[in-house]
Amino acid sequence: MSNSENQYQAGACNIGPSEIHRRYQVAIVGGTIYLILSFLLLSSNETSLIRLTAFIPAMITSVGYVQARRRFCLAYGFAGLVNFGRAGDVSKIADPVALAADRAYAFKVLFIALIPALLMTGVIYFL
Repeated sequence: MSNSENQYQAGACNIGPSEIHRRYQVAIVGGTIYLILSFLLLSSNETSLIRLTAFIPAMITSVGYVQARRRFCLAYGFAGLVNFGRAGDVSKIADPVALAADRAYAFKVLFIALIPALLMTGVIYFL
């Protein structure tokens, strides 16, 4: 990772390597839960409405992955926080312009993560 990728950039990057690693872990756990739940839902012939519950782990998977790839935590973006140290060791953003950029980007990241989650849910819903 280059030095510029390991620094705060308003509306673009608010987490460092430790936090990125945590987001990948969340994506893996969410993906595992999604696969297990999908298998259970499909093998038990649950109704389409019940199959919509696959959205929850699908969204967890998608949000975790998108946050890691984009080096941007949604919660930190909305709360005005940043972390490039140890996981959970956050700092507050004081600049109102940077905070506004982070919040706008957080909405964008959330929308981007919603697309694969809806597709993953659609697969289970329509099978």
